[in-house]
Amino acid sequence: MNDWTPKPNLSATLHKLPLTAEEGFVLSRLDGSTSVRHLLALTGLPPERLQAILSRLVAHGAVLPSTPAPRPPPLEARTDAPGEEPAAEEEAPPLEPEEEAPEDATVEVAAGNWRAVFERLLHPLPEDERASRARTAEEPELSAFCFDPVPTVIKSVLENMRVGLGHARLIARHHHNPVGLEALCGRAAFTMDGGVRRWLVRNPQLPSGLFRRLWAGRRLLEQYKVSMDRDVPEGTRRTAREVMRTRFNTAPAEERVELILTTEGRVLTSLMGLAVDGKTAALLCGRTFRSPMLIQNIARWSAAPPALIAHLLKQEAVRRQPQLRMLLQRHPNAPADARRGG
Repeated sequence: MNDWTPKPNLSATLHKLPLTAEEGFVLSRLDGSTSVRHLLALTGLPPERLQAILSRLVAHGAVLPSTPAPRPPPLEARTDAPGEEPAAEEEAPPLEPEEEAPEDATVEVAAGNWRAVFERLLHPLPEDERASRARTAEEPELSAFCFDPVPTVIKSVLENMRVGLGHARLIARHHHNPVGLEALCGRAAFTMDGGVRRWLVRNPQLPSGLFRRLWAGRRLLEQYKVSMDRDVPEGTRRTAREVMRTRFNTAPAEERVELILTTEGRVLTSLMGLAVDGKTAALLCGRTFRSPMLIQNIARWSAAPPALIAHLLKQEAVRRQPQLRMLLQRHPNAPADARRGG
């Protein structure tokens, strides 16, 4: 049962269902890709209690029932001819780093309800009383306290033994005080969560120093995505570009190549003035280039190694497109015979 991945029923009319606050809390944590095993950590609920809530959500029609995985065909069903070797399966391409699914309408509705609880019932209380109550609060008050603008209250929320990833995501998204965000990022388990990181970089109050601490050691491709995300404030995007440039100088050659190839060379405009080492150049020269966009971006990269320019001039895609060949021949690192039109 712990391997089951509950999926919300998108056709259900949620506001007409007789859901309790606890059931609504669990439903808001379902994104269709999180298994029960991970939901235990996300919600902080005991296994038996979580299973009971999920069963009620299925009964209400808010969650789709689990379906068994299809069984593999029996061995005798193979169609290989006698004496033949089994056909080799095509190797699957490497997967991109898994990203968190965006919050769906269910989460948005729940967040609106928690904010309303905070504004109506909790915000009128004195600050010290809110901080005291937040340390021992249960749902739905605990989620509502995540909307408190005072860092002292947020620190109390983080001291609550029931706090989980769902609360951390709410704080990362809705708390707009750098002190509170610093307190949130003091919990390593939270900052490792993709959802928390996604909302942190979109928070306009994320301090640049905090971003540098959290993202300096992350992969180049992840830093690049932050720098290009239009939902991220320009100040954080600028910091992400600076962090990426710094890391590019020390990153493994394989990671540099991954960044250049995955972005089809678009990243190179952000790497002006930076050169690559011999291993990176050798890895690039060991590949076949078919993308005109990638070839064009490398041709406009002033730091492109001479060996890479020579390698690109030999590619079939370049031979077929004179405009690409001309771009490469005009590169300052192009071989002398290529610049002469040889």
